[in-house]
Amino acid sequence: MYRSFQLTLCVITCAMSGCLFGQRPGLPVDNSVVRDQLVIYTDFDLPRRHRLINEMVALRSLLASKLQLPTSDEPIHVYLFDSSKQYRKFMGKHYSDFADRRAFFVKTDTTLTVYAHWNDRVAEDLQHEVAHGYLHSIIPNLPLWLDEGLAEYFEVPRGLRGVNAPHVKLLMEQYTKDRWTPDLERLEQLTVAIEMDQMDYAESWLWVHILLESTPERLEVIRKNLKAMRDNGSAEPLSKLVAEIEPSPQRSLFQHLKAVAED
Repeated sequence: MYRSFQLTLCVITCAMSGCLFGQRPGLPVDNSVVRDQLVIYTDFDLPRRHRLINEMVALRSLLASKLQLPTSDEPIHVYLFDSSKQYRKFMGKHYSDFADRRAFFVKTDTTLTVYAHWNDRVAEDLQHEVAHGYLHSIIPNLPLWLDEGLAEYFEVPRGLRGVNAPHVKLLMEQYTKDRWTPDLERLEQLTVAIEMDQMDYAESWLWVHILLESTPERLEVIRKNLKAMRDNGSAEPLSKLVAEIEPSPQRSLFQHLKAVAED
């Protein structure tokens, strides 16, 4: 969903602003739970085997299996606030430009961190942001659109094959009104998450979904692309690779959207 934000900071910037990891007052650190890569901090009692934590843990192997990527042992620090008021206060002090976000992923040179608060969509929020953490622990230089598209795919509960229903609804509405033209090359030019609007998140999700959930040939394209990024630090744009196997990528995307909507 278009409600989270990913921010990449350098350690020098953080040091100058007095926000190095572990030095920020107001963080929920009364309790902590360690499960695989996750180090989860809360200011309320959250059982170690809570289903919310179980789902975040399960996401690690699901993501690695689906994308055919190895897992990492780099810690992902998750700060889960008990209330939105406490969360907004912290965000307003340290990330004031993005205090309206329900959840937040931050990557520095040395840490991967998720901030969120307890709400009726906390599972979705955490799956999305923790997906960013898992991805960046394996592939540090993911293109923005692909990073967000994958997070939108993996935020969906297991068993739904990544179908993000709000995105399907939005895209179908725009498609039927002839107000939307897919353009993967345009998405590839986006470098700052704050520039992305709701349609950009939805379209990014749809490109990821067609690659992961349609044909073996498309699945192989995205898997090889991710492997190249991991091994070499960069890879050819997916738009170029998709064009090599698709006579009409836009038409294929429309057909896939309609098939998902009718399913």
